[in-house]
Amino acid sequence: MIEDILMANLPVLFLGRPGVGKTTVIREIARTLSDVLHKRVVIVDTSNEIGGDGDVPHPAIGGARRMQVADASKQHQIMIEAVENHMPEVVIVDEIGTEAEAAACRTIAERGVVLIGTAHGCFLENLLKNPTLSNLVGGVTTVTLGDEAARTRGSKKSVLERKGPPTFPVVIEMRDRGAWVAHDVAESVDKVLIDKVPKVQLRLRDPDRQVTCLEVAYDQVEAQMVAQLAHTSSSTDSSTDSSEGAAFAAAAATATAQRARAANLAGIEDLVSGVIGSSSSRAGGSSDWFNNSGSIRASSFDAAAFEGINADIDPWSWVERFKSLSETEALQELKVLKYLNGQNGVLRPRNHSGFGGGSPGDAIVAASSSKKKKRVTKASAKGH
Repeated sequence: MIEDILMANLPVLFLGRPGVGKTTVIREIARTLSDVLHKRVVIVDTSNEIGGDGDVPHPAIGGARRMQVADASKQHQIMIEAVENHMPEVVIVDEIGTEAEAAACRTIAERGVVLIGTAHGCFLENLLKNPTLSNLVGGVTTVTLGDEAARTRGSKKSVLERKGPPTFPVVIEMRDRGAWVAHDVAESVDKVLIDKVPKVQLRLRDPDRQVTCLEVAYDQVEAQMVAQLAHTSSSTDSSTDSSEGAAFAAAAATATAQRARAANLAGIEDLVSGVIGSSSSRAGGSSDWFNNSGSIRASSFDAAAFEGINADIDPWSWVERFKSLSETEALQELKVLKYLNGQNGVLRPRNHSGFGGGSPGDAIVAASSSKKKKRVTKASAKGH
């Protein structure tokens, strides 16, 4: 997927979340560079994840030379030693994470050695906001402009700019094992710092191992991924693999919306899952809040977003209705639903088999009948 970048002898930083496959990729890169392109490759293997922990390196790294690191805190020293004593053309480092290691990367890059490394993060902005690793992409500094320069740019007098040339001119975001986003770091960082959208290369690999390279705006990457997956799915035969591809494309289409809603829905899910139980205890409710089948009336909210709750329930309707009640009515309803009084900081019903023997709306009826009884009692007292 990055053969052209490797052929161009460009330093590359792979950025991705844990488990996305960064170490696997650089292991294969080490083998390709050493065995296919016949380069002198040195691997600084801190945790022995790349070449294994045996005396003989794993065959997966090919003819690359491995340098084990006895103390992880001295990885930056081993990186410098590799350049000074082993004449490498390429140095491979896994999981760059400290300021000293970032400084060592800068030193290696300035000495004319191609550096390939990995770091934890999902997006380029993660590196920019990380003071320890921001120098890998050039760093960020505050610059004060003169009045004329500020007017020309149409900006404030204090602006953020890239501090220097990036250690890694190419950063690849590993969104998935078959979906990579390649940045021209200098251009991308400069545009991000002035709130503009950079152009990136989206590299996708289909199930047939065919690689597609697209140039897209950075904010359109997920949409292009979904479109490409849908196209790949529709162009294959109608088989199980095709169905799974279509399902994955549909899931990816809603990923962004789900992430945006996750924080808001978490509290509602916890409340509703404790309040709403089996549908059998709700059937036959007399309130107009229910439909003829005894289930809660539907609304625009997608109840299927709440996993573990019956599909015929619309928890959003319950929450919205509860918010519209007055304080007295709400307290009466909570009483009918047999809530604990906020013990452990969370409202929970005593009876988890539904609404604890009551139906939503019964509190209003109970409150009104209680008021009538009080009025009758007072009138009787006056009559006597």
